[in-house]
Amino acid sequence: MTEEKGCCTCGEEASVEELLARLDEIIVEYRDKPGALIPVLQIAQGLFGYLPKEALKKISLGLNKSYSEVAGVVGFYSFFSTVPRGKHMIRVCLGTACYVRGGKQVLDAIKRKLSIDVGETTADRNFSLGVARCFGACGLAPAIMVDDEVHQRVKPAKIQAILDQYMETEMAAAK
Repeated sequence: MTEEKGCCTCGEEASVEELLARLDEIIVEYRDKPGALIPVLQIAQGLFGYLPKEALKKISLGLNKSYSEVAGVVGFYSFFSTVPRGKHMIRVCLGTACYVRGGKQVLDAIKRKLSIDVGETTADRNFSLGVARCFGACGLAPAIMVDDEVHQRVKPAKIQAILDQYMETEMAAAK
């Protein structure tokens, strides 16, 4: 294992070993509950910030599931990630209404501004980029979601201003 630090809800940094120990406790708590796999994966992702291979192996063994079943669930649901994500998750809607009203151009503008592609994270781990099919804001398309906040009628020219809102939040938190 590496000395890499993970995140936790208490605001302190925890080592990978400490996070894996916490995961062991969670697995024991959920082991005999029906449908435990998805809740355990959600909790694990909350602990680590993503789902590293070590965590998936531990979950597989602890819940008596094959590794391929666990990895299949992780691969199926877009909520789960096996790579570290940024502090802010940006999702661009590419559902029909958003696509027709310029969602692809919005996505391209974000990719250019952040110098990343879909599924990637910026080098400073501030932003990750993904796509979605519908946020239920079709009448106000195109839409993007940053974390849990939906931005509607987004134009490529507005991307920098939207990103700046989240950069300012980071700078204010650092002070």
